[in-house]
Amino acid sequence: MKLSRWIVMLSLAIATAAASGVCFGQAAAKTKDIYNESADARAEIKEALAKAAAEHKRVIVVFGANWCFDCHVLDKAFHSSDLAPILAANYEVVHVDIGKGEKNQDLMAKYEVPMKRGIPGLAVLDANGKLIYSQKNGEFENARALTPEDFLVFLNKWKPGAQSR
Repeated sequence: MKLSRWIVMLSLAIATAAASGVCFGQAAAKTKDIYNESADARAEIKEALAKAAAEHKRVIVVFGANWCFDCHVLDKAFHSSDLAPILAANYEVVHVDIGKGEKNQDLMAKYEVPMKRGIPGLAVLDANGKLIYSQKNGEFENARALTPEDFLVFLNKWKPGAQSR
């Protein structure tokens, strides 16, 4: 085999292996189903609002799907030792399944989270259900590129009693 052909074949093999590593790495991050595909999202939001009112918290509605890598990255960040205590003390979190983009679109519209900006998409509600923040620009769509500090700033900005808006 000519040297140039061997180099091309080796390059292709390395590129394929590298791409497979990325795919396997992303698949490995999905360790659980975050979004209940048969859940009644409205009922879950109503329940979270009641809990938030009783505990003086806010509600984060996370629109996403189990197939979404960045949805799993966001969930993992929210469960990290740095963020979990802040989240638990200040928020009720509701995961709303959007399927392949066909489910709960009316809720995305109600909470002003545009599907075209990608998922995960977040909305923050006060305990009365009033929308106080909606992700209009895909801020969490590429959650894998965000740092723990980015998530922390977001949670601190929208928690009860914080200077929001």
